[in-house]
Amino acid sequence: MHKLLKSSQFRLSLVYLCIFGASVLLLLAFLYWATVGYMARQTEATIDAEIQGLAEQYRRLGLTGLSALLAERTRFNASSVYLLTDSRLTPLIGNLGLWPEGTTDEHDWLSFRLPVATEAGPEMHLARARRFRLHGDFHLLVGRDVQELAEVESLLRRALTWGLGITCLLGLIGAIMMSRSAVARIDSINQTTRSIMAGELHRRVPTSGSDDDFDELAENLNAMLDRIEQLMEDVRRVSDNIAHDLRTPLMRLRNYLDMLANGRSLAHEDTETVRIAIGEADGLLTAFNALLRIARLEADQRRQRFATVCLDELVDDIAEYYEPLAEESGLTLEVATGPAVEISGDRDLLFQALANVVDNAIKYTPSPGHVELRLSNQDQTPTIEVEDSGPGIAHEARDRVLKRFVRLDESRTTPGNGLGLSLVAAVAKLHRAKLELTGERGLLVKMLFTSATSGPPATRPVEPKPWHTHSRTGGDAACRTGGRCAELIPGCTLPSPGAANTGLSAFK
Repeated sequence: MHKLLKSSQFRLSLVYLCIFGASVLLLLAFLYWATVGYMARQTEATIDAEIQGLAEQYRRLGLTGLSALLAERTRFNASSVYLLTDSRLTPLIGNLGLWPEGTTDEHDWLSFRLPVATEAGPEMHLARARRFRLHGDFHLLVGRDVQELAEVESLLRRALTWGLGITCLLGLIGAIMMSRSAVARIDSINQTTRSIMAGELHRRVPTSGSDDDFDELAENLNAMLDRIEQLMEDVRRVSDNIAHDLRTPLMRLRNYLDMLANGRSLAHEDTETVRIAIGEADGLLTAFNALLRIARLEADQRRQRFATVCLDELVDDIAEYYEPLAEESGLTLEVATGPAVEISGDRDLLFQALANVVDNAIKYTPSPGHVELRLSNQDQTPTIEVEDSGPGIAHEARDRVLKRFVRLDESRTTPGNGLGLSLVAAVAKLHRAKLELTGERGLLVKMLFTSATSGPPATRPVEPKPWHTHSRTGGDAACRTGGRCAELIPGCTLPSPGAANTGLSAFK
């Protein structure tokens, strides 16, 4: 109902109803004035004519003749009112016992209550009369019983009131029915557009088959969506082909350089140059793999692999192998988790997204500092928060950094390719989660999920994972990532290129 009241169709219908109601009110008012006013004017005209006739009889026959005429009329005309008085308003003759007290207008018209004897008993009727001054300082009052006119007037008022009320009621019902239909059609369009914005590009606006303006709008929108989907598919196909075509020679180049670096015929300077080239090739491979992953995430190609994910276990795993890196960087990594929280999602993607955020927090937070990793489930809304004490991100740049290849370092002198937060945003969108970048001091990254099942903290067995070392900022640290830190932690050293390839392929 709230949506109906807010709809423009309903408001336009109400405007039309007000205009139509005002028109009906003016018409009914005219009918009332024409009917009741005509009857009242006819009554007053009859009284005026009768007064003129009695005044003429007074001039011709005098007081005696007028008295005889009044006596005759009061005997045969019960609906008329006559009263002749002297200068002190003392009754001389007529069917009123005394001069009535009532409202008097500027033309000496009086309205008063007249006692009338009926079969049901005495009643008070409304009377309308006019007084006239006769020569000789006599006062003549002539009037009519207008009770029937008052009843007709009351009946007309009730009929007009009920007619206006029924008109407004029927108009309101019609406005609601028309608006409900229009709101339903518009709501279907809104639901379709929301689904398309959420990534379901195959959705189309339904049509009713009535060939009305809504169907025409839906057909035009569907044609536009078909064209947009085709263009996006063409762009995605070209991007995938470029990434695939370039990734293969880059991988071969990297392998050749690795074999050349492991040879014994090179000088020390040449070996270092080759290793720098290997690092550049690794950076290019990482960028291409990130682009491919983002494209697949935006196409919702990973949703069929969703399963139950324990967020508290995920947070603990992230904290477990990032704690040595934080200590190496002179930072304190604090972890706060509550009861066990489970959602439906892709654990590897969530792992990677959270690792990207924590890695950025450690990378850009100066020592001494701290990084906090929190998990909460307030109001059945699972929320993962990563907060650091670093320089943060300016408010006007927080939406921009979620786009591809956007870096706050415009000179691009620091390592990175500007795809980390883009991948986080794509993972959040895939899981129907809301990603927020806030914080007054430092940066606070929130990932709010829509629903979850929670329970008491569970004791989970820790599965043994292979340990290896990665180097970061001049030192080695042990980590336990199951071969995944090749993508998550820059500078990680894996046993062989094959292991690195395995780690990268896990996120394709």
